[in-house]
Amino acid sequence: MKVQPKALWEQCLQLIKENVTEQQYTTWFKPITFETFDATTSILLVQVPSPFVYEYLEENYVNLLSKVLTRVFGKGIHLKYRIVTDKTHNLTQDIQSDTVDNVETQLPTNRANQSPTPLDAVLQDIDPQLDLHKSFSNYIEGDSNKLPRSIGLSIAEHPNTTQFNPMFIFGPSGCGKTHLINAIGLKIKQLYPQKRVLYISARLFQVQYTNSVLNNTTNDFINFYQTIDVLIVDDIQEWITATKTQDTFFHIFNHLFKNGKRIILASDRPPVELKGMNERLLTRFACGLIAELEKPNVQLCIDILNSKIKRDGLNIPDDVVQFIAQTANGSVRDLEGVINSLLAYSVVYNSNIDMRLAERVIKRSVKIDDEPLTIDEIIDKVCSHFNVTTTAVNSRSRKQDIVLARQVSMYLAQKHTKMPASRIGKLVGGRDHSTVLHSCSQIEKRLQVDKGFTAELSTIENSFKLKL
Repeated sequence: MKVQPKALWEQCLQLIKENVTEQQYTTWFKPITFETFDATTSILLVQVPSPFVYEYLEENYVNLLSKVLTRVFGKGIHLKYRIVTDKTHNLTQDIQSDTVDNVETQLPTNRANQSPTPLDAVLQDIDPQLDLHKSFSNYIEGDSNKLPRSIGLSIAEHPNTTQFNPMFIFGPSGCGKTHLINAIGLKIKQLYPQKRVLYISARLFQVQYTNSVLNNTTNDFINFYQTIDVLIVDDIQEWITATKTQDTFFHIFNHLFKNGKRIILASDRPPVELKGMNERLLTRFACGLIAELEKPNVQLCIDILNSKIKRDGLNIPDDVVQFIAQTANGSVRDLEGVINSLLAYSVVYNSNIDMRLAERVIKRSVKIDDEPLTIDEIIDKVCSHFNVTTTAVNSRSRKQDIVLARQVSMYLAQKHTKMPASRIGKLVGGRDHSTVLHSCSQIEKRLQVDKGFTAELSTIENSFKLKL
């Protein structure tokens, strides 16, 4: 008796279940539903609950899917996804798997941690090791990244110019450095496909160099890197104590620079703070453009979240988006982690994403700062909300908006710190305790009659909620 295709798919799920953890199976494979199988074309159609699940399966489980499908359905199987793009209106989109059909030829190279060989240096092209999901199209612009993004795009469009070479990008963890340098590399590859572009982390470069020393192939290693047209190195602060690696990179850098090749570097600190880095390298870094990426503000975080939500076909209320943006500590990485966790929870428990779920996930996803709030932090949040400066709040100005921001600062300082009114007054423009008490009284009276004002204060307090 011929086995029905749906039963074959159940066999696939059973094999998958035996090769992944229970949590992985529940999160990523259990939500997949069998649709159809066309024996004539060997196309298996399955439905997944969102674009995010589709992308995650393609990125992380392509080998497993390929082996299981081949074992159960036979060779030549073609996997096709039906992606739910809008649950409310039951909209779907069918997409052919880009990887399962050609897993042996399209998977990223497994030689990434090995030293390049002489053959690599004469090939027409190399795997650039770029993340296809980190492009300019989904790199959201804001005040904190406008300049580096603009210059990065200009470099990508005109990589042969000597201006801004090298480009040195620095900023705290999670501010979008890796995304930006990936986007530059992808854009160059798109506009100039003949260019040999390579993205590599500083740590992996060091591993490759160490292997080349052990295998007595250092010359081959250097020769390979000297053939690159656009070299992108991430997290170069990792080399601070690696003097041999620094020396080798210095020679590669000089060769590329003298031959008009493009060099893009990223670090969590500016060159002047790279203590332990070879002075010759620091001089080279400083001769190009040094661009700072700051942590995104709340509005940019909201824009980033909305972009990801739209891209992944999610439905998240605005108040939840606002809450996530205010509590993610200005980290794009934290934002993405929270959204991914929310999606996983909603898929596993088949529940809507609401504020209750968001609060639960954020407590597990975002590092909570146990340090108590300071008055300076409170004033900064208040000033940001009311769009006034801290200088104005600490001044003697009697302008209505400044007076309001000043009174709110005093009220929240008394509410969320253990400082006496006299100390608060001194830190808010050198005022006395009676001014602080009067300000608090005014705010309390307004809170009793103005619901809109109450909501404003809640918004401000949510911005430092995790520190309370």
